[in-house]
Amino acid sequence: MDRESAWALVEEYAQSDRLIKHCTAVEAAMRAYARKVGEDEEVWGIAGMLHDFDWDACPSDEQHPQFGADILRERGYPDVIVRAVLSHGNHTGVPRESIMEKALFAMDELSGFVTAVTLVRPSKSLSDTDPRAVRKKMKDKAFARNVNRDDLSQGAQDLGVDLDELIEFVVESLKPVAGQLGLAPSD
Repeated sequence: MDRESAWALVEEYAQSDRLIKHCTAVEAAMRAYARKVGEDEEVWGIAGMLHDFDWDACPSDEQHPQFGADILRERGYPDVIVRAVLSHGNHTGVPRESIMEKALFAMDELSGFVTAVTLVRPSKSLSDTDPRAVRKKMKDKAFARNVNRDDLSQGAQDLGVDLDELIEFVVESLKPVAGQLGLAPSD
């Protein structure tokens, strides 16, 4: 298991630029959180990268992420990765037990929401995105309506951190890949 082979799997299944960017964002956030808590950055990053790799192939709760987990098992990925992928959605019935599983749930939801908020900012830059801007958009039910606001709060709660602190952490963790995400400041 290495980043290169994991990325090949993303490229094999992900058909949309949006999904590739999301996998990149969650990988970056997971790597940063692993560093913060002294865990294996490679394992956490790969879990973040692969959590939704199957979404374009089966974008429904009935199939995702079980479809992807089956592929990961077939390709010999360790149980820790497979279980993290399965636990990142509430609908699977797989409880989040490890810190990595809890972080994946939190980083998935928040990375996507922070990205959406950033894309509607005038600068479209992470340097112009902060907890206040994210919180304001959380109150707007029409904005990114598919994102469950309770999941954003639950992710922070499960990690035992303040939501504003976690928002700031995710914003900072995405800055190194901002160019790949289309969220870099204009020059």
